[in-house]
Amino acid sequence: METRPSSPITPTGRWQPSPQHAPAVAVCIAAALVVVWLTGMGQNSVAASMMLVDPRAFPWEAFETFGGRLQAMLATLSGGQLWRLITPDFLHFSWTHLIFNSVMLWFLGSQIEWMDGRGRLLALFVVASLVSNVAQYLVAGPLFGGLSGVVYAALAYCWLSQRRWPRFQFPPALVTFALIWLVLGYTPLPEMLGVGRMANEAHLGGFLAGLACAAVLPPRRRRA
Repeated sequence: METRPSSPITPTGRWQPSPQHAPAVAVCIAAALVVVWLTGMGQNSVAASMMLVDPRAFPWEAFETFGGRLQAMLATLSGGQLWRLITPDFLHFSWTHLIFNSVMLWFLGSQIEWMDGRGRLLALFVVASLVSNVAQYLVAGPLFGGLSGVVYAALAYCWLSQRRWPRFQFPPALVTFALIWLVLGYTPLPEMLGVGRMANEAHLGGFLAGLACAAVLPPRRRRA
């Protein structure tokens, strides 16, 4: 027999997470921190081994067309390097990006893990990673990384699933802000602000993946 951790929902209804309530999310964030150290913030050869396709394994001309990118990806995956579909999530190229993604993933992901279960969170993580990483790669090539696609998926999942059974706590304006930021990513504004180029397809793919998961997977009602 095992005991379940005490509920993180206080009598006032405020969400107070701790690592015991969401160990999978905590491990994910810790892994991203370790990868930052191993890759020198995405600047060394270890980073290339974690991208969806190793840019050193193909001439750069192969990534300049959709057909070339698709062929390089299929060659990589057929060689057994399936981990590359997931590992770009843990690559980050600035502390700002890492901190923002980690905070948002903890805020949303910890609620999903506690309310809907670790299996549901991991399923969402895998689906969001596959969709967002492949979409970003096919449009822009291998030089990208980050947990943003998973964060967008978590937000979309919480928003849509919440309408079927209210249980998550987040300001509704967060969805509006995320969608505005997604649209602005397709404009020159982020680069003008010094944020850099946005992984727009990863954001969009993650958001759509989260909506799909919320639509297909019924809410899990935890027993009291």
